[in-house]
Amino acid sequence: MINVLIAGYSGKMGTACTSMVLNHKNLNLVGVIDRHSKVTFLNEIPVYSTVISTIPVFNSPKKALSSVKNADVWIDFTSPDVVFENVKTAIEAGVRPVVGTTGISTEEFEQLADVADQYQLGGLIAPNFAIGAILMMEFSQKAAKYFPNIEIIELHHDEKKDAPSGTAIKTAELISEVRSTVKQGAPEELEQIKGARGADYDGMRIHSIRLPGLVAHQEVQFGGEGEGLIIRHDSYNRSSFMSGVALACEQVMEVNKLYYGLEHLL
Repeated sequence: MINVLIAGYSGKMGTACTSMVLNHKNLNLVGVIDRHSKVTFLNEIPVYSTVISTIPVFNSPKKALSSVKNADVWIDFTSPDVVFENVKTAIEAGVRPVVGTTGISTEEFEQLADVADQYQLGGLIAPNFAIGAILMMEFSQKAAKYFPNIEIIELHHDEKKDAPSGTAIKTAELISEVRSTVKQGAPEELEQIKGARGADYDGMRIHSIRLPGLVAHQEVQFGGEGEGLIIRHDSYNRSSFMSGVALACEQVMEVNKLYYGLEHLL
């Protein structure tokens, strides 16, 4: 049985993760963390009132890690402003991170990877835990060898704080590994309104849409002479991510380094 702490349990992804861990045969929830929590135990919250065991609620990562001595995995769906310190604190406490919070920079990931190496702990930071999204990125990388003119459109709910999404950035990074830099659009292209053409990543354009009713969606559009190709993935609800989160919790117990991207553990 893998003992799990969940940071950001009261958010939409945190709520989904909490329910998943409570119902997973190989995972055992030993505590949850939220900076703004005003309750002491999880079964004080109506949505979790059927929980038989008394699961502690903490408002500080350090308090949780010092109080729960048997934690194996730290699931983090918090916010970009706290995730780096959360993960660093977890690793230093000997707890393996499984992180879906976006906003971690390349430099911060490298720092965390160094800390994980020092402690010989496995972990995962992933922009997306949906298996279909991983395949969408892999297929897009393959297609980019033949269609170098590419635009990425990512669509998320209007409460998402960062743009572009981590999935869009990861997709662009993977494509750049196989694609020669191409300056897309007319050479004399003029934006009548700044930002109309989206963000520029190595010549590709990335567009971010934020609307209520959306969950997480992305399409990669390829243009060629007389033809086009669209590769799209849709997450219609947050349960689409849970199989990936569960898989990551199990797989990080078998590795001794920090990875970026769920594809490394598949």
